[in-house]
Amino acid sequence: MQPFVNALAERGLKGHTIGLPVRRAEDAVRAYREQLPDDLSGCVIGGHSYGGRVASLLAADAQPAGLVLLSYPLHRPGRPEELRTEHWSRIRCPVLLISGEADQFARVELLRSSVGLLAQSQLVTYPGVRHGVGGPRLGETADHIQAFAAGLRA
Repeated sequence: MQPFVNALAERGLKGHTIGLPVRRAEDAVRAYREQLPDDLSGCVIGGHSYGGRVASLLAADAQPAGLVLLSYPLHRPGRPEELRTEHWSRIRCPVLLISGEADQFARVELLRSSVGLLAQSQLVTYPGVRHGVGGPRLGETADHIQAFAAGLRA
């Protein structure tokens, strides 16, 4: 996540990485929450893959100002019938999802239909990109996040 933090800093946004234990996402929510300020009403939280899943579980209960999900692991590879969206209907804040259209953890057609579970969402997809939206798309992804954050302040 550090490259994203650096790219966002270049765009005037303050961010930091969150250290998470490697375990079930539901069991890592507390560790994520402990690294944030008490008042989340002005915070945009999020993460890449597992970190995004943990952030989404937190957002379902804590209601931050916004949520950014990069390469959200919608399902395990080869298991599209096991969607990880059971908590999405409880997320009330605006959500920005950015995913590759060839992501083996999120079939794009399932992702497009699942965003309807969210109260407010914006989905950005990159053709040909697999699980990971950094690399050559880092700047473009940071631009989308900057615009999303600016829209929350408007």
